[in-house]
Amino acid sequence: MKQAVLGFALVLSVARCANVERNPDETSGSRPIPISAVDLKWVDLDPTGAPGVKIANLWGDPTKGRFGAFLKLPAGFAAPLHTHTHPMKVVVVSGTYIQGPDGAAEFRLGPGSYLMQPGGNYRHTTSCDRASDCVIFVESLGAFDLHVVAGNASAFR
Repeated sequence: MKQAVLGFALVLSVARCANVERNPDETSGSRPIPISAVDLKWVDLDPTGAPGVKIANLWGDPTKGRFGAFLKLPAGFAAPLHTHTHPMKVVVVSGTYIQGPDGAAEFRLGPGSYLMQPGGNYRHTTSCDRASDCVIFVESLGAFDLHVVAGNASAFR
């Protein structure tokens, strides 16, 4: 629990110190923009069709371009082998995030862990341990997308 709180505080501190705003095109940069956990607006993540996955956008627009957001994966969630167009920086806030690179051993990341996930042809699975939901912070310079590798479309759990 202490690690989860530390990871969450780290993410919020980084966002505050960087004067990251909901609209990255604003240039004032003269004041912090705090967003408390109770003020996060969780909505279904589209267009993945992934059951139970939620997003709380912090800045930018994940459907159009650069963004920062929290993603919530339900306990036991699993996404089939897929790719993303753009690289993503990921910080695990809570739960155990699991990634399985195609052709390599899966790895597990707990609260406070960081992942630089390549875009393009990096094929991988994503899941959340059954013990608890996973909350991750994600930042990308491009819109969020998920391209399921052929033959795996029905494997979301």
